[in-house]
Amino acid sequence: MHTEIKIEPATLRDAQALLDIYSPYVTNTAITFEYEVPSLEEFRQRIANVLNRYPWLVARVQGKIAGYAYASPFKARAAYDWAVETSIYVRQGMTRQGVGKALHQALENSLKKQNILNMNACIAFPRTDDDPYLTRNSVDFHAHLGYTMAGHFHCCGYKGGRWYDMVWMEKAIGPHQVPPRPVEPFSSTTL
Repeated sequence: MHTEIKIEPATLRDAQALLDIYSPYVTNTAITFEYEVPSLEEFRQRIANVLNRYPWLVARVQGKIAGYAYASPFKARAAYDWAVETSIYVRQGMTRQGVGKALHQALENSLKKQNILNMNACIAFPRTDDDPYLTRNSVDFHAHLGYTMAGHFHCCGYKGGRWYDMVWMEKAIGPHQVPPRPVEPFSSTTL
Protein backbone atom coordinates (compact mmCIF):
# COMPACT_ATOMS: atom_id res chain seq x y z
CA MET A 1 0.00 0.00 0.00
CA HIS A 2 1.37 3.41 -1.00
CA THR A 3 1.08 6.17 1.57
CA GLU A 4 0.18 9.61 0.23
CA ILE A 5 2.62 12.30 1.32
CA LYS A 6 1.41 15.89 1.14
CA ILE A 7 4.06 18.63 1.10
CA GLU A 8 3.16 22.18 2.13
CA PRO A 9 4.84 25.25 3.60
CA ALA A 10 5.27 25.25 7.36
CA THR A 11 3.46 27.82 9.46
CA LEU A 12 4.25 29.07 12.93
CA ARG A 13 1.30 26.97 14.15
CA ASP A 14 3.34 23.88 13.20
CA ALA A 15 6.18 24.79 15.56
CA GLN A 16 5.28 22.36 18.36
CA ALA A 17 4.84 19.40 15.99
CA LEU A 18 8.16 20.22 14.30
CA LEU A 19 9.93 20.61 17.62
CA ASP A 20 8.52 17.22 18.67
CA ILE A 21 10.18 15.70 15.60
CA TYR A 22 13.48 17.50 16.22
CA SER A 23 13.81 16.94 19.98
CA PRO A 24 14.76 13.22 19.90
CA TYR A 25 17.51 14.02 17.41
CA VAL A 26 18.97 16.46 19.95
CA THR A 27 18.63 14.24 23.01
CA ASN A 28 19.30 10.78 21.57
CA THR A 29 21.60 11.18 18.55
CA ALA A 30 24.63 12.99 17.17
CA ILE A 31 22.74 13.86 13.98
CA THR A 32 22.51 17.42 15.25
CA PHE A 33 25.32 18.89 17.28
CA GLU A 34 22.89 20.93 19.33
CA TYR A 35 23.12 19.92 23.00
CA GLU A 36 19.87 21.36 24.38
CA VAL A 37 16.38 21.14 22.90
CA PRO A 38 15.38 24.68 21.93
CA SER A 39 12.35 26.27 23.54
CA LEU A 40 9.13 26.43 21.57
CA GLU A 41 9.51 30.20 21.20
CA GLU A 42 13.08 29.85 19.91
CA PHE A 43 12.00 27.17 17.43
CA ARG A 44 9.08 29.31 16.29
CA GLN A 45 11.55 32.17 15.69
CA ARG A 46 13.81 29.86 13.64
CA ILE A 47 10.88 28.99 11.40
CA ALA A 48 9.93 32.66 10.99
CA ASN A 49 13.52 33.62 10.14
CA VAL A 50 13.79 30.94 7.46
CA LEU A 51 10.41 31.79 5.93
CA ASN A 52 11.52 35.40 5.45
CA ARG A 53 13.63 34.21 2.52
CA TYR A 54 13.62 30.43 2.07
CA PRO A 55 11.23 27.48 2.13
CA TRP A 56 10.47 25.55 5.30
CA LEU A 57 8.31 22.62 4.19
CA VAL A 58 6.37 19.98 6.09
CA ALA A 59 5.31 16.52 4.96
CA ARG A 60 1.93 15.29 6.11
CA VAL A 61 0.91 11.64 6.13
CA GLN A 62 -2.75 11.07 6.96
CA GLY A 63 -2.92 14.64 8.25
CA LYS A 64 -0.02 14.24 10.71
CA ILE A 65 3.31 15.98 10.21
CA ALA A 66 5.83 13.26 9.39
CA GLY A 67 8.86 15.41 8.68
CA TYR A 68 10.19 18.74 7.58
CA ALA A 69 12.88 20.28 5.40
CA TYR A 70 14.21 23.78 5.06
CA ALA A 71 16.97 25.86 3.51
CA SER A 72 19.09 28.48 5.23
CA PRO A 73 21.93 30.72 4.09
CA PHE A 74 25.14 28.90 3.26
CA LYS A 75 27.09 31.98 4.38
CA ALA A 76 25.97 35.54 5.12
CA ARG A 77 28.00 37.41 2.47
CA ALA A 78 26.31 38.47 -0.76
CA ALA A 79 28.49 36.36 -3.07
CA TYR A 80 27.00 33.23 -1.47
CA ASP A 81 23.38 34.19 -2.24
CA TRP A 82 22.98 31.38 -4.79
CA ALA A 83 23.96 28.66 -2.30
CA VAL A 84 21.96 27.31 0.63
CA GLU A 85 22.42 24.80 3.42
CA THR A 86 19.65 22.22 3.62
CA SER A 87 18.22 20.32 6.58
CA ILE A 88 15.77 17.42 6.64
CA TYR A 89 14.26 15.69 9.66
CA VAL A 90 11.78 12.81 9.56
CA ARG A 91 9.70 11.69 12.52
CA GLN A 92 11.35 8.68 14.13
CA GLY A 93 9.50 5.52 13.12
CA MET A 94 8.57 7.05 9.74
CA THR A 95 11.96 6.89 8.03
CA ARG A 96 12.47 4.85 4.85
CA GLN A 97 8.88 5.49 3.74
CA GLY A 98 9.62 8.16 1.13
CA VAL A 99 9.02 11.15 3.41
CA GLY A 100 12.60 12.46 3.21
CA LYS A 101 12.78 11.99 -0.55
CA ALA A 102 9.45 13.77 -1.08
CA LEU A 103 10.55 16.64 1.14
CA HIS A 104 13.88 16.97 -0.63
CA GLN A 105 12.29 16.97 -4.09
CA ALA A 106 9.83 19.69 -3.09
CA LEU A 107 12.62 21.70 -1.46
CA GLU A 108 14.81 21.40 -4.55
CA ASN A 109 11.95 22.43 -6.85
CA SER A 110 11.16 25.43 -4.69
CA LEU A 111 14.79 26.52 -4.54
CA LYS A 112 15.11 26.26 -8.32
CA LYS A 113 12.17 28.67 -8.65
CA GLN A 114 14.10 31.09 -6.42
CA ASN A 115 17.14 30.79 -8.76
CA ILE A 116 19.23 29.06 -6.10
CA LEU A 117 22.03 27.07 -7.77
CA ASN A 118 23.76 25.06 -5.04
CA MET A 119 22.30 22.87 -2.29
CA ASN A 120 24.82 22.07 0.47
CA ALA A 121 24.35 19.59 3.29
CA CYS A 122 26.45 19.64 6.45
CA ILE A 123 26.29 16.09 7.84
CA ALA A 124 27.60 14.60 11.07
CA PHE A 125 29.77 11.59 10.28
CA PRO A 126 30.66 8.74 12.68
CA ARG A 127 34.28 7.78 13.19
CA THR A 128 33.36 4.08 13.56
CA ASP A 129 30.78 1.79 11.94
CA ASP A 130 29.28 0.78 15.29
CA ASP A 131 28.51 4.20 16.76
CA PRO A 132 25.31 3.98 18.87
CA TYR A 133 24.33 7.62 18.20
CA LEU A 134 25.06 8.07 14.50
CA THR A 135 25.10 6.09 11.26
CA ARG A 136 26.13 7.00 7.72
CA ASN A 137 22.50 6.87 6.55
CA SER A 138 22.33 10.62 5.89
CA VAL A 139 25.41 10.49 3.66
CA ASP A 140 23.90 7.58 1.74
CA PHE A 141 20.55 9.40 1.47
CA HIS A 142 22.17 12.52 0.02
CA ALA A 143 24.37 10.52 -2.38
CA HIS A 144 21.23 8.75 -3.64
CA LEU A 145 19.71 12.18 -4.37
CA GLY A 146 22.71 13.27 -6.45
CA TYR A 147 24.94 14.98 -3.90
CA THR A 148 28.69 14.54 -4.05
CA MET A 149 31.25 14.79 -1.28
CA ALA A 150 32.78 18.27 -1.04
CA GLY A 151 34.74 18.14 2.21
CA HIS A 152 35.54 16.06 5.28
CA PHE A 153 36.45 17.65 8.62
CA HIS A 154 37.88 15.44 11.34
CA CYS A 155 37.02 15.44 15.06
CA CYS A 156 35.26 18.79 14.82
CA GLY A 157 32.19 17.99 16.93
CA TYR A 158 31.98 16.55 20.44
CA LYS A 159 28.71 15.10 21.69
CA GLY A 160 27.69 12.19 23.89
CA GLY A 161 31.22 11.57 25.13
CA ARG A 162 32.80 11.09 21.72
CA TRP A 163 34.27 13.01 18.80
CA TYR A 164 32.54 13.20 15.44
CA ASP A 165 33.60 14.19 11.97
CA MET A 166 31.59 16.49 9.73
CA VAL A 167 31.20 16.17 5.97
CA TRP A 168 29.87 18.63 3.44
CA MET A 169 28.00 17.34 0.41
CA GLU A 170 26.84 19.46 -2.50
CA LYS A 171 24.42 19.34 -5.40
CA ALA A 172 24.24 21.83 -8.26
CA ILE A 173 20.61 22.42 -9.25
CA GLY A 174 21.00 25.07 -11.95
CA PRO A 175 23.40 26.49 -14.51
CA HIS A 176 26.07 28.84 -13.21
CA GLN A 177 25.65 31.56 -15.81
CA VAL A 178 27.36 34.96 -15.77
CA PRO A 179 25.78 37.03 -14.43
CA PRO A 180 23.46 34.79 -12.39
CA ARG A 181 19.75 35.48 -12.25
CA PRO A 182 18.77 37.30 -9.05
CA VAL A 183 17.60 35.19 -6.14
CA GLU A 184 13.85 35.53 -5.62
CA PRO A 185 12.24 35.41 -2.17
CA PHE A 186 10.37 32.26 -1.23
CA SER A 187 6.67 32.31 -1.96
CA SER A 188 4.37 29.59 -0.67
CA THR A 189 2.35 29.97 -3.87
CA THR A 190 5.22 28.61 -5.99
CA LEU A 191 5.24 25.15 -4.42
